[in-house]
Amino acid sequence: MAKIFLIIFITFNSLYAVSFDLVELYRKDGIGAVKNIIEQQLTKKEYWDTTLTNKNVSYGYYESIQFVMLCQKNMKDIILYDTKQQQQLFSSDVFIGKVLGDKKKEGDLKTPIGAYKLTNRLTKLDPFYGPLALTTNYPNIFDKTNGKTGHGIWIHGLPEKEDRDEFTQGCIALDNTKIKKLDNSINLKNSILVISEKSFQPASKEDISLILSNIFSWRDAWKYSDIKTYLSFYSDEFKRANGQDFEKFKRFKTRLFKRGEKKTIQFSNINVIPYPNDMNKTIYKVIMDEFYQTKTYTYDGKKELYIEVENDTIKILAES
Repeated sequence: MAKIFLIIFITFNSLYAVSFDLVELYRKDGIGAVKNIIEQQLTKKEYWDTTLTNKNVSYGYYESIQFVMLCQKNMKDIILYDTKQQQQLFSSDVFIGKVLGDKKKEGDLKTPIGAYKLTNRLTKLDPFYGPLALTTNYPNIFDKTNGKTGHGIWIHGLPEKEDRDEFTQGCIALDNTKIKKLDNSINLKNSILVISEKSFQPASKEDISLILSNIFSWRDAWKYSDIKTYLSFYSDEFKRANGQDFEKFKRFKTRLFKRGEKKTIQFSNINVIPYPNDMNKTIYKVIMDEFYQTKTYTYDGKKELYIEVENDTIKILAES
């Protein structure tokens, strides 16, 4: 195993021109010292610029999510994009909510704007909804921090034996043949639904590189209990789904960091998703696997961040 690590480090050294002699460092101080040098590269935007050189990130950056469903409300259409093959697989006209604009509350007849997980596949339905429905996690964490209410936002089919109006109460509806094709083309566990009010604004490599490098800088500040640097990544508008605002969060984290606990924090399967919104902000949703461990606590699960990009900086607006 040590030989494999050594080969990787030598290759990394030649590819990214790290100024340290990694082999000598490994010989003197062991694999841990080399690991620290490698991890420092993850905080550098230049590393991510190079990593993304030949990648199409128009729909976002994806390590574990394969299928992106994009619904453009003004176009009344839905597109399915495969992030691994980097190609469009499917498109269809759709019906959307009767009222335009972002969904704010129960019963407003609006289709929400944002990015949503698919949570379930339903087949035993009222015939009005066609042969099947794919449920979403609206309201998500960011919606809840902004006081949005409502539920039951689905992608579903159409009545087979009756007419219906050309709008929904907030769901996305499409022809039964098309929803069957969509259903057969995806896996719920690695799919995401992105809904925009107007034409979708593609993500930029500049934004993605900035976010990825800053995520690892934020992780390092967290790992080493550097409270000042850690809090600098948060917006003054930050809120948690439980209503905790930035000032309460700041006091809580300051007390926690004073313990000086040794932490292990690892991120994997990182996905950076453009997040359409009506706030005139450039927002991305980050979904990743997080492993967090101290002497007294272990967490191994999903992490969500909602990040605003502005003036070459990132600010965390909400997190799970």
